Amino acid sequence: MSSSRVNKYEKRRKNTKLLSMFTLLGSFLVIVLLGLLIFGGGNTEPENSQTSESSSQEEKSDSNSASEEQDESAENNPDPETDSPEEESESTGSSDTEETETEQVEPSDDNVAEAYTGDWEPVGTKQSEPHSIDYNEGSQDREEMQKAVAKATGLNEDHFTMWWIERNGDGKVVNTVSDSDETETYRVYNKWVLNEGWQPVKVEKLKKNDQKWRFE
Repeated sequence: MSSSRVNKYEKRRKNTKLLSMFTLLGSFLVIVLLGLLIFGGGNTEPENSQTSESSSQEEKSDSNSASEEQDESAENNPDPETDSPEEESESTGSSDTEETETEQVEPSDDNVAEAYTGDWEPVGTKQSEPHSIDYNEGSQDREEMQKAVAKATGLNEDHFTMWWIERNGDGKVVNTVSDSDETETYRVYNKWVLNEGWQPVKVEKLKKNDQKWRFE
């Protein structure tokens, strides 16, 4: 009987020890799991933060690269609306060349379609003073008169016909001319300016060439 009790007592003690061990082991496992959950979750944030920081740096880098490309493009391709020095000088040159303003005046006879005066400059001369008019073809006066006629009428200096030169007072002449097709005929009133040559002072556009009869 006493041996049986001892055995029962030993079995209970062993069972109690086993139960205590299982309880401790279970507690340990729970603690380990909780630790993993706590510390594992905490490690996630730095990784995400690091990833986001890296992305931000990449975006900044891309932005800087794009900005540098734009700056480089702006240097290589200036604004097309900005005038280059050449364009500015060209436009300045064209503004200096202005047409002479003219004023309508009364025609001198019925053959005049329109008449006008203008503030034209003398054409210049290679002749010395005192000046004496040479009416002959090929003379210096004839060449300089042609320049004055072209200046006042817009005719091509080398492609018009001078039909007649008429004296109109001291140092004054009237040139009757027409274009090469004889579709436009003009009387151009020129005067001699001392040391500066012939200066056109009035133009009359004619209805018909009233000097051509001289050569028919």
